[in-house]
Amino acid sequence: MRAGILERLEAVLDASGIAPLIEARLPTGVRPRQLSVRTLLLGVLLVACDRRPAHLRRVHEALCGLLEEDRVRLRVLADWRAGPHLLTYRQVERTFSLVARVLGPEDETALGGLCSALLEASVPASLKGLSSSLAIDWTDVESYSSRRTKASGAYADPEASWGHRKGGGPGERDELFFGYYLSLATTVRDEGGAELPELVRAMSLSSCALDPVLVFTGVLVGLATARPLGDVVADSGYAHRVPAHFALPLRAAGASLVMDLHPHDRGMQGTYEGTILWNGNCYCPRTPEKLFELGPLPRSAGGEQTRLHDEEADELARYKFGRICADDADGYHRIVCPAVAGKLRCPLRASSMALSYARPEILSPPEHPPGCCVRQTTTVPPEVNMKTRQKHDYPSGAWRRSYARRSAVERSNSRIKDRATIDVARGWCRVMGRVEMSLLLVCALVVRNLDLLDSFEDGLAEADRRASKGLPQQRRRRRRSLAELAGTAS
Repeated sequence: MRAGILERLEAVLDASGIAPLIEARLPTGVRPRQLSVRTLLLGVLLVACDRRPAHLRRVHEALCGLLEEDRVRLRVLADWRAGPHLLTYRQVERTFSLVARVLGPEDETALGGLCSALLEASVPASLKGLSSSLAIDWTDVESYSSRRTKASGAYADPEASWGHRKGGGPGERDELFFGYYLSLATTVRDEGGAELPELVRAMSLSSCALDPVLVFTGVLVGLATARPLGDVVADSGYAHRVPAHFALPLRAAGASLVMDLHPHDRGMQGTYEGTILWNGNCYCPRTPEKLFELGPLPRSAGGEQTRLHDEEADELARYKFGRICADDADGYHRIVCPAVAGKLRCPLRASSMALSYARPEILSPPEHPPGCCVRQTTTVPPEVNMKTRQKHDYPSGAWRRSYARRSAVERSNSRIKDRATIDVARGWCRVMGRVEMSLLLVCALVVRNLDLLDSFEDGLAEADRRASKGLPQQRRRRRRSLAELAGTAS
């Protein structure tokens, strides 16, 4: 065991405050339990630190393998009437089942909040205010057993369900699995901010029979009560959901969405007051149709293709109606004609004709101008572009650079499935149930955060060593230390 790891894990547990909350729910008997919730969670964290499977037998071995003074302090070794009594496996199993039982009636969001509190406690205070942006995604976690019982014919894990996952490797096909969806929120740097450790800040585990987006949205909205939400970077699996399940609650919580639009949501989505609704924005009714053929940049695009794509996106932005105010309490906001905003020349807006000829000009304005061409401003209700509206114009260069931060959550998913670190493949734990697996997974993610912090500090030390010897840096941009980052934020 690494020196000081026990004290470090205890500090994380105490900072989260979840152990007393769970302890208060447990039933009390005539004789107090020898194993407390705090010690039980500490044992699970110790097992994760040693890269061992999260078996309760190993939790028992980890607690019994502590130094004698630590065993006495944590009541692993307690004084009974008959003499000193060492914690038994039966006591570990009993306490763990009691914890799962009292948390079982809680809804998905409440359990996710407890797990998020433990994850938040693993983040140093100096890092919490450096970024408010999150990248989110979900992945599959298989249940230990997919068999049915002989007596009733029900599945051995009644809370699990059959779900669908996609194979990301060459030659891998889509397949079904029996288990849960694990949703993660990973810290990413703010736009233009310094590089940060990609720590997991929130999680939720939900049955495949439920929509993981709806469950995790409640957890993210809960985070907004403790700290403001910045950019939330998500793929099309989130953007394609019903707006009331994802986009609207997060916007109401103060988040700025950066999303990849689903192919079914791309392109023209009708009109409003004469404006053309396209990819989440309102455009001039006389926008050249060729500009609406712009699609996302292919991954294999070269430098010249990227430059031409971004130039076309900038040209399209000249025809976009500009927002001039934030959403009010009811979700309404106002937009202004691009000619009034000075982005193009239009005969219907006499003042715009004094602009430079370098700007585009509307040569054939509508014979019967719609409302957007007559009014000074147009009020847009919340139901217009409510699914596709986001921070940057899709698919501009600014959007592409901002959306590239989503790879951080992919690394979080891959790290917990890496056989060299924490592999949560089937058999990693031998308990079944949403609460039981959530407790084990959140402890594994806490250890993952601590390892990432150590790795980040080691990288800083290596950068300083190379700088002192005049060697080139391994990265194009030298990372700043956590102390320097904290000073920048303050």
